[in-house]
Amino acid sequence: MTSRHGTSESADALSQRPDSPSPRRRTVVKAAAATAVLAGPLLSAVPARAAEAPVFLHGLASGDPLPDGVLLWTRVTPTAEAIPGSGLGPDTEVSWTVARDKALTDVVAQGKTTATAASDHTVKADIRGLAPATDYWFRFSAGGVDSPVARTRTAPAADASVTGLRFGVVSCANWEAGYFSSYRHLAARGDLDAWLHLGDYIYEYGTGQYGTRGTVVRQTAPAHEILTLADYRARHGKYKTDPDLQALHTKAPVIAIWDDHEFANDSWSGGAENHTEGAEGAWSARQAAAKQAYFEWMPVRPAIAGTTYRRLRFGKLADLSLLDLRSFRSQQVAVGKGTVDDPDRTITGRAQLDWLKAGLKASDTAWRLVGNSVMISPFVIGSLSADLFKPLAKLLGLPEDGLGLNTDQWDGYTDDRRELLAHLRANAIRNTVFLTGDIHMAWANDVPVDAGTYPLSASAATEFVVTSVTSDNLDDIVKVPEGTLTAVASPVIRAANRHVHFVDTDRHGYGVLDITAERAQMDYYVVSDKTSPAATSSWSRSYRTRSGTQKVERTYDPV
Repeated sequence: MTSRHGTSESADALSQRPDSPSPRRRTVVKAAAATAVLAGPLLSAVPARAAEAPVFLHGLASGDPLPDGVLLWTRVTPTAEAIPGSGLGPDTEVSWTVARDKALTDVVAQGKTTATAASDHTVKADIRGLAPATDYWFRFSAGGVDSPVARTRTAPAADASVTGLRFGVVSCANWEAGYFSSYRHLAARGDLDAWLHLGDYIYEYGTGQYGTRGTVVRQTAPAHEILTLADYRARHGKYKTDPDLQALHTKAPVIAIWDDHEFANDSWSGGAENHTEGAEGAWSARQAAAKQAYFEWMPVRPAIAGTTYRRLRFGKLADLSLLDLRSFRSQQVAVGKGTVDDPDRTITGRAQLDWLKAGLKASDTAWRLVGNSVMISPFVIGSLSADLFKPLAKLLGLPEDGLGLNTDQWDGYTDDRRELLAHLRANAIRNTVFLTGDIHMAWANDVPVDAGTYPLSASAATEFVVTSVTSDNLDDIVKVPEGTLTAVASPVIRAANRHVHFVDTDRHGYGVLDITAERAQMDYYVVSDKTSPAATSSWSRSYRTRSGTQKVERTYDPV
């Protein structure tokens, strides 16, 4: 972004930007050099016995639940030198077991495959033939060594009458900015059907370039900005060693989309703000490397190769359209160049927008959820004082001359937004809820057809935006105690954006989305201190949209 900074339906069938890193700060690194830099810190984490037997250092995960199946994932380290991105290590047979019980005595599926250096020794198993809406447990084995046991869950049958669904919702987890306590607290709940990761699962920057309050809480690896396939593999591997992330992956299936930092800041189809063509190689090569590593390291089942847009269904209660808002978008409009209203500019691409519109129109579920990596609700800056406007502009990627919009969000692609919202209104499509990350703040919004006349104009949908797991928000940039700025900034933001019901500019945490036929409710949770591995969690606020209203309202108890 500019700032910061189940039935599967095939898609064809169907900053704080720290001050933008300059080319002088970005270092071009060859893959061999990356491996050499990584060897020390990562090899030290490999038990001595890895020279004799494989180990599962990066946990295991599941994702994209279907009524009859789920995608399982792990990464095996066959030998000590076979660290992520190294290209080293022998072919290794890996087997899996799926059972109805945690002790793995009631086995329902087994299989095996070979992990190779060509896929960075990652393994995926797309299990089918399972029962809908059912808990399963699974593990992997290699060379006589077993992984831990993990839980997963299938989606309800497509025609099932489902009384409720509950999803964890997260985004924007910068390793160097703090600990992933949000993942730990979601894992401890034990009541999730699945969890949604709405983008920025990893960050591409080198160490110290995107920290918190000017500090590095814990150093990432590799230490340089990631550019090559080896780099992206190594960064994914580092993230997958986090114990809180591993814990959440073992408790429920993830449904993930990417945003820009899985590639580079403010990425678009032909480049990125944080990419210097030539000095950092070709964007096409970097993008291809990032995508390859993502699909190797994430339990994601792409409907079209190279994209993350797809659709999952959860009985008659909800379907979930997942968007890819990086692969097809036009370049963000620069200040004084071009117009955000240009109909030739797109954030979705024509094929994806048509797919989304058709899916929303054809949906027969009670709720239509949209996994959306950047905010769709309009946003303008009101009369903020200079001491608040400048850091907020920095966080949102706004020019400090006062232009009130973020061109990396849907605000920069108004023709696509106008077409989509008009489609919802023209076809009387109700109960569309956008689930969004990216902006490092928590929001609850109506999505107006015409923000300029709202609330006189209609609301076409609603939007729940979750804050960041760790990435900098407003109080981090200003370097003041957490929570002190929201009391000042929120009323001003809401006064200038009457469709915004809630905004928390300062705190980190996660959301829990609970859905019934009558309402969709987002409970917002915050963590006590992102720099502490023992951070506690507390409920902050809750908002809901009742069926048929297309509007958000506050509710005073979490589900």
